Amino acid sequence: MIDPELVTRKATLITKDLRALADLARMSKSEFVAGQTQEVLAERYLERAIGRMIDVNYHLVTEAGEPPPSDYFQSFTDLARIGALPAEFGREIAACAGLRNRLVHQYDEIDPSRIYDSVLVAVRDIPEYLRHVDEYVRTRAPAVDGR
Repeated sequence: MIDPELVTRKATLITKDLRALADLARMSKSEFVAGQTQEVLAERYLERAIGRMIDVNYHLVTEAGEPPPSDYFQSFTDLARIGALPAEFGREIAACAGLRNRLVHQYDEIDPSRIYDSVLVAVRDIPEYLRHVDEYVRTRAPAVDGR
């Protein structure tokens, strides 16, 4: 059974990180790449937001009676498959799973300008993700207090 409180709690935390990312997105690219602090903050906010989105994905997919996704990328495409996200959007936003892995595992130094571009994409796409998830949960979660 979908736990609306879990989804709301995660969405609230994602929204807080999104506000911080929006502040960074208002900087020019040259301003952003000129200082290491902005890059480190952006990396951490992105990592947290994406990680929480993945948590929500796994919850919704498994509560839809599907097996757990085999990886983080698939968690987004599975979310589209169960109808929580539009198919094309699910494929597009799934790319953030790769960014999350690069940030967490620090495979290589990531170009600060790519982090800035990721911030812009996140500020554009995460609100849409949250809207779709909210709609999905509202239409499928059990009514609370008989409502």
